[in-house]
Amino acid sequence: MVNKLTFDEQALSQRLMNYRREFHRYPESAWCEFFTTGRIAGLLENLGFELYFSDSIIARDAIMGRDETSIADAQQRALSWGADANILSKMNGVTGIGAELDTGREGPVYAFRFDIDAVEVMESQDDSHRPRFLGFASLLPGIAHACGHDAHASIGLGLAEVLAENKEKLSGKIKLLFQPAEEGCRAGKAIAESGWLDDVDYFFAAHIGMNVPSGTLVCDPQHFLCSSKFDLHFKGKPAHAGIEPNAGCNALAAACTAVTQMLAIPRHRDGMTRVNVGQLTAGDGRNVIPDKAILKGETRGENRDLNNYMYQHVERIAQASSMMHGVNVEVHAQGEAIGLHNDIELVELLASVGYGCGFNNVIREKDFGASEDAGYLVDRVQAKGGKAIYCMVGSDLTAGHHNGDFDIDESRMLPGVKLFTAVIERLQNRFRGS
Repeated sequence: MVNKLTFDEQALSQRLMNYRREFHRYPESAWCEFFTTGRIAGLLENLGFELYFSDSIIARDAIMGRDETSIADAQQRALSWGADANILSKMNGVTGIGAELDTGREGPVYAFRFDIDAVEVMESQDDSHRPRFLGFASLLPGIAHACGHDAHASIGLGLAEVLAENKEKLSGKIKLLFQPAEEGCRAGKAIAESGWLDDVDYFFAAHIGMNVPSGTLVCDPQHFLCSSKFDLHFKGKPAHAGIEPNAGCNALAAACTAVTQMLAIPRHRDGMTRVNVGQLTAGDGRNVIPDKAILKGETRGENRDLNNYMYQHVERIAQASSMMHGVNVEVHAQGEAIGLHNDIELVELLASVGYGCGFNNVIREKDFGASEDAGYLVDRVQAKGGKAIYCMVGSDLTAGHHNGDFDIDESRMLPGVKLFTAVIERLQNRFRGS
């Protein structure tokens, strides 16, 4: 007998939209999600979930790409936005939250991951941009939810509501992970190494949009790229550019040499490879030989070997460029992602329930073509004997991901909740032998 999880779809859809617009208005970048974490924690606590913060879900020695200088400011900003000081104190300076609903009855352990951070992008100021003319555009210049993580967090809260409302129908445990710092692939490894997911039997994660139209579910995305994120710190020697240019060692020149050579790395015959330089900051003035430069970039590859091929080239180029210009260079790893492969059992499960969850087109495969911090989480669950899957929930977009004009089709959040609800139903009844 099927044990159906019930809820008011219309009312939930409205709450999902409200959550998403609130998160969109108060965006926070990686490791700075104090307001977002606090807001989610308060809602989950009211629903009866047991909450896990800080060292319970994150191995601090595996944290990557965290700018300690921005943390205090982020906490103060969260308080000014109305964050609960008591909840902030529980975070111990580290964002993100794990939540567990223990039914008290024997059964599998399920886990669902929802990333919560925003992107370092200036949101469109055009009056035609929907978040702007409806009054929920970013309040923080240079930071915006231009990737859909506000929708992911909202879907997670929607699922939490359904689970809490139907707790007496459930067995086993359900874990919800609201992950910080997915952008730049900075937290997945630290969460995996914390061991919080080691007892999980079934793990699910998803991304909204990704050039998949509204109404479409992609069950088994392909070609997740491994990636390494890095900062190169060049240190030279300043000098007057007119009086004694020969006395200086130009860090900017070294960085520029590195840029041109990185973009010329030969792509590999064995699969997809990528390199990008996204930011270069240098110098103090037009008449001073620049003594410092910071270059921020990334490599990607279809597998670890191909990514390593690109990253090793970057390291050699950094050293060679610094030697050419008589400067020093330090390479700082800022994030990394590994590939992932879905378990066929869960691919089949999603394919079997998708049409009943508000999707009118369910397809098996489509290229993902990017990197995902969930790779470490999937790998950890599978290594411990569990099964895992990452899927794509289609949404028409007003612009591509990480673009200031980005916006989603908000009606696509409810199918995301229904999909995760349906897989729990199916697995629960399979466990009971129904």
